[in-house]
Amino acid sequence: MLKITVLVSGGGTNLQAIIDAIASGKITNTEIVKVISNVKNAYALERAKNNNISYAYISRKNFETIEDWEKALANEIDCCGTQLIVLAGFLSILPESFTTRYKNKIINVHPALIPSFCGPGFYGLHVHEAALKKGVKVSGATVHFVTEEVDGGPIIAQKAVDVLPGDTPETLQKRIMEQAEWIILPQAIDDIANNRL
Repeated sequence: MLKITVLVSGGGTNLQAIIDAIASGKITNTEIVKVISNVKNAYALERAKNNNISYAYISRKNFETIEDWEKALANEIDCCGTQLIVLAGFLSILPESFTTRYKNKIINVHPALIPSFCGPGFYGLHVHEAALKKGVKVSGATVHFVTEEVDGGPIIAQKAVDVLPGDTPETLQKRIMEQAEWIILPQAIDDIANNRL
């Protein structure tokens, strides 16, 4: 049974997709052992609570140094036997010492087709605003391993989504979540849990 900890910052729609995929059997041999948010009132924590999943709030701003924050985060992750860390809308950049400590044990879902619209500053609606400004006809999502380079780790899966005339950043974001993120993130977790990756 693969034990995963999910790191979140917002509403937790990708977390919900993982919870639902485990419940429906799309993800097998997997248990969410912890949900950690760096935002106190993130709705993702309510989702964890509603599904009887252990959760914690650990914000960088509550620690004097990034090293102290990293230590607290690692302690929370390690205490429940976590084998895979899933970044699902986690809006803090993890320090290199952390990504090295958990090498090949952290995955992230990014709302674009890497290497497009990725790296520092490309998160949330900023990604979709950039895609629309550029005039691309196709966007999508990418699941990748996390390394010290932001959005630069090895790609696990990608799924393309058409950009439609009249799209706003919000409508594009919603379509990419529904047609790509909520599909390829659970699939990647299932592949890891069942040694297909």
